[in-house]
Amino acid sequence: MADLADQQVVDAGIDEPIKKLTVDRIEKVILRVLKKESAARLKVYLETCVHCGLCSEGCHTYLSRDKDPDFAPVAKVKDTLWEMVKRKGRVEPEFIKKCARIAFTECGACRRCSMYCPFGIDIAYLIMVVRRICSLLGVVPQYLQDTTNSHAVTSNQMWVQPDDWIDTLIWQEEDAADELAGVRIPLDKEGADIMYSVIGPEPKILAQLLANMAIIMKVADMDWTMPSLDGWDNSNMAMYSGDFEVMGRVERLHWERAMSLKVKRVVMGECGHAYRGAVYDGPKWLGWKRPPIKMVHAVEFYYDLIKEGRIKIVRKIEGPVTVQDPCNIVRGRGLHHKLRYLMNALCEDFRDVDPRYEHNYCCAAGGGIINCGPPWKLSRMKSIRVKAEQFAATGAHTIVTPCHNCHSGIEDIIGHYHLDMHVSFISEMLIKCMDKGEEVAE
Repeated sequence: MADLADQQVVDAGIDEPIKKLTVDRIEKVILRVLKKESAARLKVYLETCVHCGLCSEGCHTYLSRDKDPDFAPVAKVKDTLWEMVKRKGRVEPEFIKKCARIAFTECGACRRCSMYCPFGIDIAYLIMVVRRICSLLGVVPQYLQDTTNSHAVTSNQMWVQPDDWIDTLIWQEEDAADELAGVRIPLDKEGADIMYSVIGPEPKILAQLLANMAIIMKVADMDWTMPSLDGWDNSNMAMYSGDFEVMGRVERLHWERAMSLKVKRVVMGECGHAYRGAVYDGPKWLGWKRPPIKMVHAVEFYYDLIKEGRIKIVRKIEGPVTVQDPCNIVRGRGLHHKLRYLMNALCEDFRDVDPRYEHNYCCAAGGGIINCGPPWKLSRMKSIRVKAEQFAATGAHTIVTPCHNCHSGIEDIIGHYHLDMHVSFISEMLIKCMDKGEEVAE
């Protein structure tokens, strides 16, 4: 059965709101979601599933917890959404508390399990329906809800104020110019080829990645810009908290900012969930067929720069290096081959993981899980043992992943499982390996 310790985690975002819920209110919210927001797609999935359990082998949580059937994807849906449907929304507050724990902390909506379903049921979608219900009831892990609140108030995930954003760009432009003469971070350049899009953690805790990109753009001689106003952050954790209204606001602002600058394309930094929000979930909620401007993920961008000769690789990273496939750009975009091209171009001893590509295990950080915060960290570590074993088997000393959530989640895995490894973004390796020309600052 499910771990009792996980069930006893104290989280004010879940524990306090359920004290105010009534069965009538719960019923009203559940029926609203089931009848007005889900419709035929939900009905087809629920009626198609034969409860065979073949999805189980696709779930890292199930595998890491010694194949406890309570953690199988089919069980997660059975214990939450199916029960809501069966009881026509008449469920108790304690049941909603269990649903929140399962939907937010035991499933990252990575969609790996759907590849093992003989009918191709999108189990992640079913879990997201549960999250949506919990969100409308105000039952969301406190730390995850805080990121949604930040999006609602500041239009970014990390409570970054407008002056802090500009100051950080100026600071990183100066740092980049110290390494390569003439580097600039152009702001609000109308008609540029590229608007570079980042996520909240970059100016807050990983500002050096902005300098890295400025250097890469300079070396590649790209016509690019960044926005000075809100809309620069595309991380959109509201997508995973179930607050789709805020999710829509974030995506609309992001795309309106790009359109106001009249750029030809948007290059998304090394983030998987931001790409998913901008290209798939966000536009879908807004009723758009597709984003108004083409978006290119960093993996595709780096690949093109090297293939087209805009950047020349003159040295390689020494020692064994392995890679993590971010779910939202591999299962969701199919960038595994381009990611391997980059690894082989930058590393002298690249060691792939097994399983790999779209079959690679989720890192158990994306999908909002890591954003549930410290109360759920131990639970998350229990659910990702297979990932630690997979990395250890490569014998690598560096794990590369083009995704912020993967980066943070894998750092946690390394620490918890005592792996002698460290994590790197692709841009960090590219800066070390590429020819920067003759303008290197003295």
